[in-house]
Amino acid sequence: MARRGSGVGAEAGEGHVARVFLSVGSNLGDRLECLRQAVAELRAMPEVEFLDASALYRTEPWEQRPGQQPDEDTWFFNCVVSIETTLDPTVLLARLQDVEKKLGRQRGQGTPEDQRYEPRPLDIDILLYGDLVISGPDHLHIPHLLMHERRFVLEPLAELAPDTEHPVLYRTIRELLEQLEDEHRIVGLDLPRPWFER
Repeated sequence: MARRGSGVGAEAGEGHVARVFLSVGSNLGDRLECLRQAVAELRAMPEVEFLDASALYRTEPWEQRPGQQPDEDTWFFNCVVSIETTLDPTVLLARLQDVEKKLGRQRGQGTPEDQRYEPRPLDIDILLYGDLVISGPDHLHIPHLLMHERRFVLEPLAELAPDTEHPVLYRTIRELLEQLEDEHRIVGLDLPRPWFER
């Protein structure tokens, strides 16, 4: 595990508050309701302060070539959520996996790579945790290893944090989005903001 940075948000622990960005998605069941419940769980989570959520997007499945899945009703719903927390990344990850399980996710057998493309009612990934760089077990890499390649991550993340710098690539989220070559479509949903309020 490697850490960089100093000051507030650089390391987790008692008295240290980290700004964290999460990718939250669903492609099974009532996708909108599932994401609303996920936000509600985050807002109620001890030692976590919910800050905001991006707009909600319908996104073409990233594991398929662009245009292979024309039926938008089978696409993912995705957003990015920002929180602040004093939880260590490994503890936060466990809490997020508890939320996934509570809202119906069942992880299959095999490696994280095998599980990556399973249909699921809820998927929550840690994108950025302050300016930490963590290379740990297969299930915990911060920054998220593929975030800079995915339009469904960068576009909503740029709504919340366009000037935040990727701690490995040393480019801002806005710059990564401008340079992105991902051709998968994402479509903003016509929902009032904040969409997560009932």
